[in-house]
Amino acid sequence: MFYPDEVIEEVRQSNDIVAVISEYVRLSQRGNSYSGLCPFHKEKTPSFHVNRDKQIYHCFGCNAGGNVISFIMQIENFSFVEAVKYLAGKAGITLPEAEMSKEAMDKIKQKEVLAKINVEAARYFYKCLKSEHGKVAKGYLDKRMLNEDIRKRFGIGYAVNSRDSLYKYLKNKGFDEKLVEITGLIIKNQNGYHDRFWNRVMFPIFDVHDKIIGFGGRIIDKGEPKYLNSPESDIFNKRFNLYGLNYARKSRKQEFLIVEGYMDVIALHQAGFTNAVASLGTALTREQALLIRRYVTDVILIYDSDNAGTMATLRAIPILKAAGITVKILQVTDAKDPDEYINNFGVEAFTALIQN
Repeated sequence: MFYPDEVIEEVRQSNDIVAVISEYVRLSQRGNSYSGLCPFHKEKTPSFHVNRDKQIYHCFGCNAGGNVISFIMQIENFSFVEAVKYLAGKAGITLPEAEMSKEAMDKIKQKEVLAKINVEAARYFYKCLKSEHGKVAKGYLDKRMLNEDIRKRFGIGYAVNSRDSLYKYLKNKGFDEKLVEITGLIIKNQNGYHDRFWNRVMFPIFDVHDKIIGFGGRIIDKGEPKYLNSPESDIFNKRFNLYGLNYARKSRKQEFLIVEGYMDVIALHQAGFTNAVASLGTALTREQALLIRRYVTDVILIYDSDNAGTMATLRAIPILKAAGITVKILQVTDAKDPDEYINNFGVEAFTALIQN
């Protein structure tokens, strides 16, 4: 992808560097200069400076510097083209489209529709949780001590105890049932279509850019499987994604906490550990390790204390090290996982475990 210099300059000039950086850094003004704690290295005294007149930034501590485009590239781990597209979107600028085949264009358009289907499904699940049908699911979440703010932040919902309620809802919204089937939200058999998820607490799965790419569902009553994920599709591949990474990458922490499941991530974020991620119910992959390496060079593995958790830890260590990541192991005692430990002993006790 190539953009003319005049287009890039229009994007740069349309995004005030102070306004953009202020979304990530708390800046203090001194005349026409601004300063704050550098988002790219750990410091206690501000050495990060932004000049509005020149539309540049510079850190005297780590030497990071540049214009608004380079800042977005560094803070978001974007390529140059991704940064330009992002800033163009913020400024309402329509970028020229590259020439591509009809097949490639159709593929892009289909992915956009699949993403819209997932968004509409997430809205439906969220509304169901808030409805009379969601009483049991709300009781489960209350028992797990998840407050309303964290439920909303992660978009937690409920798939009602019906085999075709979501199918009917999406069909009434005008979506092609064949495209809904591609997302994995519905399944076709000899009797027609039915929902994949029913009577489950639902967790939307976001990619690093906050797009819903799939779902995980936790059964309410007894039954198997306990957790059910969306199948892989044109927009969802578990190997290349991590649950909670869309928030963890913005935490500006020097390390990530890697846990096993949705509830562990959500409980940790609620407790203030916004650098927690999980590997979507699968063994940690090389691709996930490389994705982590884009944001941090240190991780703490906090898998469950059972035999399966121990085996998962042993498998993950060489994969992370091969990606250039320093690994520490935290064994949670007196609880089966971080979620249970925090609920039983509190945030301060878990913080002490991390620090020690």
